[in-house]
Amino acid sequence: MSLIGTLIGYALTVFILFLIARLIVDWIITLSSGPADWVYKTRDITHRLTEPVIAPVRRVLPPLRAGGIGIDLAFTIVFIAAILLRAVAFSL
Repeated sequence: MSLIGTLIGYALTVFILFLIARLIVDWIITLSSGPADWVYKTRDITHRLTEPVIAPVRRVLPPLRAGGIGIDLAFTIVFIAAILLRAVAFSL
């Protein structure tokens, strides 16, 4: 393993953890009747860190509409790509 590959792998691991935190916090906000202030602060942090990567993908692939529900495929694509890139980085 090279040092650069390891550093990139760890950076992608942290990014994946922020993506997971974003997913959890978004679900908490969606499913709860009145979440605490820390939930909104956490949402702001996770969105600021992950949105610069997700937004360009979302511009190319907008959310799918199924009735009244919108399915954001950009998040899923970024999440899978980060996992694959992490595996490649750690194998360098």
